[in-house]
Amino acid sequence: MKSITLEKNCIYDGNLILVNGQYPCMKNGAEHTLLPINTDTNRVQLEANVVKLLSSIIDKLNAWEQIRVVSGWRSAQEQQEIYTQSLKENGTAFTQKYVALPGHSEHQTGLAIDLAREQANIDFLCPDFPYVGVCQAFRKNAISYGFIERYPKTKESITGIAHEPWHFRYVGVPHAEIMRKHNFALEEYICFLKNYPYDKKYYIFRIKDMCIEVSYLAAEKTADTSFELDDNIPYSVSGNNIDGYIITEWRKNNGNQ
Repeated sequence: MKSITLEKNCIYDGNLILVNGQYPCMKNGAEHTLLPINTDTNRVQLEANVVKLLSSIIDKLNAWEQIRVVSGWRSAQEQQEIYTQSLKENGTAFTQKYVALPGHSEHQTGLAIDLAREQANIDFLCPDFPYVGVCQAFRKNAISYGFIERYPKTKESITGIAHEPWHFRYVGVPHAEIMRKHNFALEEYICFLKNYPYDKKYYIFRIKDMCIEVSYLAAEKTADTSFELDDNIPYSVSGNNIDGYIITEWRKNNGNQ
């Protein structure tokens, strides 16, 4: 066994952090891990791994001329400017439905993207990304690469954001698959995983020859958080931006799990 220690601020980092109207983005230094996406303007940036995976999907669909990456990482200042401008141009009701409060936007994490169907005039706040053609093909492929449609129509009362067919969020594998299986919004998934406390009970997800164990570890309130893990087991840890960590362990499926 090996001992893993997580510093207190690790709770605010990782692919599964929940950023919404209740929980602000506390992630620090995202801009230091950003890479540009392969677009003509080269201005849109995301976390390096997200860029790689997003590019893989669009390459697979041969869709660079059909899908435009409209928005990725935003600084707090840029989010404030977008929010203020929308208030002036669109009013309070529209802005509260479609634009996150400054400090509370997923775009500040580097894990969220807005996509548009390529056309002459693109609405950069509410781009067209329909449920047909290449756009729908992107949705179907996105799950297996770790992306979710973050704000579905049926979850508006949970997410606090109106239906946004164009907004996708990277949460990683197998979490996107699990969320699709249970029809969870990210808010629901974070809550659901608390039913699986680390080292007591695990959510089991099998894929190919792997048995993936997902669990929740509550963070210590006043100190770093430590846990023990089997040697030689691949794993990942993500803070949830609230009160703990999501631990994902990748084990060979030996048929006895």
